[in-house]
Amino acid sequence: MSDCFINGIASISAQPTTDPDTFLEDIISHKEAIFRSHDPNYKEYIKPAAMRRMSKSVKMGVTTASMALNNSGVEMPDAIITGTGMGCKQDSEKFLENILNNDEQFLTPTLFIQSTHNTVGGQVALGLGCKAYNVTYVQGAASFETSVMDAQLMLSEESEINILVGGIDEIAKNSTLLHKLDGQIKEDDIDVIKLLDSDTPGTVASEGATFMVLGAETDKSLAKVINVETISEGTPLEIKASIEKFILNQGLSVEDIDAVVLGNNGDVGYDNYYNNLQSSIFSDKEQLCYKHLIGDFHVASSFGFWIGCKIFETNQVPAILKVNDISAKKYNNILLYNQYLGKNHSIALLQRC
Repeated sequence: MSDCFINGIASISAQPTTDPDTFLEDIISHKEAIFRSHDPNYKEYIKPAAMRRMSKSVKMGVTTASMALNNSGVEMPDAIITGTGMGCKQDSEKFLENILNNDEQFLTPTLFIQSTHNTVGGQVALGLGCKAYNVTYVQGAASFETSVMDAQLMLSEESEINILVGGIDEIAKNSTLLHKLDGQIKEDDIDVIKLLDSDTPGTVASEGATFMVLGAETDKSLAKVINVETISEGTPLEIKASIEKFILNQGLSVEDIDAVVLGNNGDVGYDNYYNNLQSSIFSDKEQLCYKHLIGDFHVASSFGFWIGCKIFETNQVPAILKVNDISAKKYNNILLYNQYLGKNHSIALLQRC
């Protein structure tokens, strides 16, 4: 596999994360089980006339894509790859509501066209005038990682190209409430900062977008993506063995890992996947979590890539991320692990350039 570097990255989340000069210095304490992202001034990136017809996910995606390209110094990517778990849910719901309200008559196709999962990738391409390879992956909680794996394959064929890779998911009124009905979201509101201490089923839901530019090493490179792997299903012990094998396959040992970024989400039914790792192979590693800040959604793991890049860039870790008392002496290798409902496990290894 060819070398793959992150040369620019940007994220919109439930926290103020769009300023490239800050790293979780100001924290918003959410008190609801379902909450929105903290939005930048979209008018700085999107023309008002175009923005009027955009759903939340499209606005987040177009903006983070623009910010990531600006950070990398790349004007035109050679490919656009996006990942999403649920796509443009808001426009999907509006279209279905119009079907019901209008008795299936006099329907305009606009909302239907904009409701497809690949809408964000298409809108990013239209804004840039990019006619290159453009694909969207819908693989549950591994959607973003699958997009990164596709980019790695492209770079192994042509190492000098620049690939824009992103993950986007949004909150929608009805479909999000359906997740609450089937137990994926906690029944009662919660102080989200204390989410990881929860002993009840379900998690909290939010939305966000992360885009990054992958390519060969440059003077703007933030991190090297050593490898990414996904696992459909497995028991906590099987996942532990898979992570150990993953690390060994990179020519490293567990001792070489300086910090781990984990996707704990306060769901008492499934956090045992993380707890097992925290008390065993990673018991002497600096452990970081983020879903008590940004909530959970299908591509929330993309925020872990943003955290890894910011740690390499600043050489520091905000205290709000730490879940144990161990501090790494250096940050050269950071491992990311996430799962949702015991499925779509993803493992990634980032290395300092």
